[in-house]
Amino acid sequence: MTQQTWLRLVRAEIRKLTTTKMPWGFLAVLVVIGGLNAAVVAFGTDMDGSKAFVATAADQQSLMAFAFNAMLGTALFGAIAAAREYGHGTVVPTFLTCPRRLRAVLAQLAAVLLAGAALALVGQALMIAAVALALRSTQYGLMVSAGDITQLLAASALAGAIGAVLGAGLGAVIRNVGGAVTTAVLVLFVIPPLAVQLVSDAGSWIPPTLFAVISGVSADVSLWAALMAVTAWALVPAAAGIIAVQRRDIA
Repeated sequence: MTQQTWLRLVRAEIRKLTTTKMPWGFLAVLVVIGGLNAAVVAFGTDMDGSKAFVATAADQQSLMAFAFNAMLGTALFGAIAAAREYGHGTVVPTFLTCPRRLRAVLAQLAAVLLAGAALALVGQALMIAAVALALRSTQYGLMVSAGDITQLLAASALAGAIGAVLGAGLGAVIRNVGGAVTTAVLVLFVIPPLAVQLVSDAGSWIPPTLFAVISGVSADVSLWAALMAVTAWALVPAAAGIIAVQRRDIA
C-alpha cells in the first residue's frame, strides 16, 4: 500500500468521525465547562470574600489549564469511536478495503488522534477566552503572557491526542461502548489516585501531574520526563488494541 492510499484511509476515518453527532456533543460539553469556569471567576470568592485566587499570573494560568480534562474527555471520545466501530461491525468495510489490518488500525488511530487534538485545542481556547472575559469583571486583568497561553494550548492539544489514542486502544480491545468508556474512566480517574495511595512516588507519574508540568503550572518532574511518560500512557493501550485486532475475528 502506498502512502497516498494510507492517507486516503485516514481521510475516510476522519469523515466517519465528523459525519456523526458525537463531536458536536463533545463540543457542547466544552462550551458548558468554559461557561462554568467563567462563572467561577466572575462570582467566586475566597473565604475572606476576596478574589485572591486570580490575583497572580500563576493563579490565572492554573485556573485556565485544561489539559487533563482534555485527556479525559478525548479518551471517552476515542473509546466510543473505536468500540462502536468494532462492536457494530462497521469496521469490516475498512478491512476489506485494506486487508493489512495494521495499516488500517494505524489509520484509525491517526484519525482519532487528530480529532482529539482538535477538540482539546478548541476546549482550551474556550477556557482561556472564558476566564479572560470573566477577569474583566474583577479588579484583576489578564496577567498570563502570550507564551504561557501558547503553552496551555499546546499542552491541551497533546493531551487531546494522547487521550483519544488511549481511548481508541481500549475500544479496540473491549469492543463494547459501555465497557470501553467504563475502562477509560477507571484508567484515568479511579486507578491513579488508588496507585498514589499505595505508592506515594506514583503521584509524579499520573496524568493530572504530568499535564500540569506540561502546562507550565507544576514542576514535579522535568518537562521531557513528563512528555515521555504521557506518550507511554497512549502507546500501551494503542499497542494492546493493535494486537487484539490482528488476532481476533472481526466479522
